[in-house]
Amino acid sequence: MAYQLRVAGIGGILSLTALCALLLSGCNLGGTSAAVPKDESVYDRVIRTGVIRAAYISYPPACMKHAQTGEMSGIFVETLEKAAKNLGLKVDWTNEVGWSAQIEGLQRDQYDIVGSPVWANPNRGKLTTLSKPLYYSGIGIYVRKNESRFSDWRQINSPSVRIATIDGETGDLIARTQFSNAKRLSSPQDTNLSLKFLDITGNKADVFFTEPYFAYKFLESNRGTIKNIASDNPIRTLGNCYMFKKGEPEFKQMLDVALEDLLNSGYVDQLLDKYEPAKNTYYRVAQPYRIVK
Repeated sequence: MAYQLRVAGIGGILSLTALCALLLSGCNLGGTSAAVPKDESVYDRVIRTGVIRAAYISYPPACMKHAQTGEMSGIFVETLEKAAKNLGLKVDWTNEVGWSAQIEGLQRDQYDIVGSPVWANPNRGKLTTLSKPLYYSGIGIYVRKNESRFSDWRQINSPSVRIATIDGETGDLIARTQFSNAKRLSSPQDTNLSLKFLDITGNKADVFFTEPYFAYKFLESNRGTIKNIASDNPIRTLGNCYMFKKGEPEFKQMLDVALEDLLNSGYVDQLLDKYEPAKNTYYRVAQPYRIVK
């Protein structure tokens, strides 16, 4: 069936031209436009919307979600929300993600930031942008209480040694790069860390790399079962950072200045005092100046 468009006179031609222009411009007939720049940066999007979209991994005491209320709390949660408030912004906690998936979500613009802590390691330094650290974690080497084989850490790098790991987590990176000859007992990225201590006590694995907080919590109900053979000299000392897309200098500048203010004001120290289970579980950031007396 053929359709004919009848245009009468010059007025009709002008009307048709205006209609075509309207359609090509992407506007709707209500006269409003919500066009978003094609290559909008994270900084530009956050400033335009007034919202920081934050993904997170449940990682106490830095990032916790109440099971009944859904309320978010913890050192990283409260620091990010305070920084956003000081910037005239707000935080929307959108996606709960896994260790291996968090970078992909940033690259796809599914969220603006990972608002739970990530340790600064070479892979994340290559693929993402990291904020300045809020505090540092000394990574321990946890073994069974009666273990005596590893007075020299190089002895871990043996095919007879089993290292408990979680896919995509920093302990897995340490195992693969520094102890590549050892066997890895890998678990999916959403595995609860406490279960890896059970791998040690149950003699399924010999070594687990993690920070002291989780060992403290495990030992509360499993006293005398594990020990840290790197308590005086951690195998890694890693900064706990926020993570966002590669190539976002404006967003990093804005966030780092806001975090610096909260570090210097003592706000972050107060949160560490509130949530730290024992003294020196975490290492504070040193002040970037010296008072001369």
